[in-house]
Amino acid sequence: MSPAAFARAETIAVGSELLALGRVDTNSGHIAARLAALGIDVVARSVVGDHAGHLELAVRTALQRADLVVLTGGLGPTDDDLTRQAVSAALGRPMHEDAEQLARIAARFAARAIPMPALNRRQALLIEGALRLDNPNGTAPGQWIDVGAQAVVLLPGPPREMAPMLELVVDGPLAARAGRARTYTRGLKVAGRSESAVEATLLPLYAEWRTHTPAIEATILAALGRIELHLFVRGEEEAPAVAALEAAIAQAAEALGPAVYTTRDESLEELAGRLLREAGWRVAVVESCTGGMLGARMTDVPGSSAWLEGGVITYSNALKTELAGVPAPLIAEHGAVSEPVARAMAAGARTRCRSEVGIGITGIAGPDGGTEAKPVGTVFIAIETPTIAACRQARFVGDRAVVRQQSVSAALDMLRLALTGHDPVGAVR
Repeated sequence: MSPAAFARAETIAVGSELLALGRVDTNSGHIAARLAALGIDVVARSVVGDHAGHLELAVRTALQRADLVVLTGGLGPTDDDLTRQAVSAALGRPMHEDAEQLARIAARFAARAIPMPALNRRQALLIEGALRLDNPNGTAPGQWIDVGAQAVVLLPGPPREMAPMLELVVDGPLAARAGRARTYTRGLKVAGRSESAVEATLLPLYAEWRTHTPAIEATILAALGRIELHLFVRGEEEAPAVAALEAAIAQAAEALGPAVYTTRDESLEELAGRLLREAGWRVAVVESCTGGMLGARMTDVPGSSAWLEGGVITYSNALKTELAGVPAPLIAEHGAVSEPVARAMAAGARTRCRSEVGIGITGIAGPDGGTEAKPVGTVFIAIETPTIAACRQARFVGDRAVVRQQSVSAALDMLRLALTGHDPVGAVR
């Protein structure tokens, strides 16, 4: 008789650095997405520090409400790597040294002409009944442990080690324990709208989607510079689920109009690059308050040399004139943070760099420098192409980092709108 299929899972991210040092747990989200694709719902997530007692309690608690418990982290060789010890105690199973795994660890050190520290022997300890999960990118093996109708999985913490091992689990022991139902998902991304505005637009559709067969669930996520809509359908047949999702995404895109910048898994900078390549255009930037962040976002995209000409950081007024060609009297009359100066920066970017598109950004990122007329968060973003010249005045709320990041996202969105034939200012609301 085959074991029952898993329906509920819980993830436990292990490491005091995730609690005290500001490190972000990215593994749990990746694990949840892969499990959801198999129709296994993550019902809880937790982050636990490097404390054996706390970890043991977390595992015991997770086994009370989940079929599958996945831990990530704490499999290293040091004294604070306690995941093996804690799971062993929680399950009441001893550990033993696996000779084959020990040989693998020793060979890995030998290949680098480094003596294996004695501490690394700990990484060869397997919990009784565990299936060893090989780690091609590190010395810490994972473990799959059947616990009656349940299972506990131990994965390493570094993402480059965890991700490929997770795929081995998904394709191997986990595939045999997944049910017939799967969770299918589609999404879209929105720029230039607030989360509440997007929600208000989509509310009438939510009720319709919930009564659809198959039912469609929706969630909205807010991030700096974008709003994401994610739709989910759970079912045993892929074709009707995918058809329902595609129809719903089309409805949402129609309702939101040009605020939707993609229904793909792509960023604003990737989209901008694709549109520039299609147009055969290149872009140049002149940045003040963003200090090169716009150029950095663009160069994050592989192959950006095909459409990014370059740019300059003109933080001082003198360099705005010298490098970007902004007339000094214009700055004196309107101030460095003003629409005329932003427009002149965009024009200067285009003419000085001999590109089809120029973008200029100037603003007050804070925490100081604001006035009653131009408070902190005031930013002017201008764009000039062969067919349009436009400038947006924005008032971003947040600290210095937030204002600068929002400015860059807004500039990329203006570029996207201009390249798709929309008003780069009027389409934002």
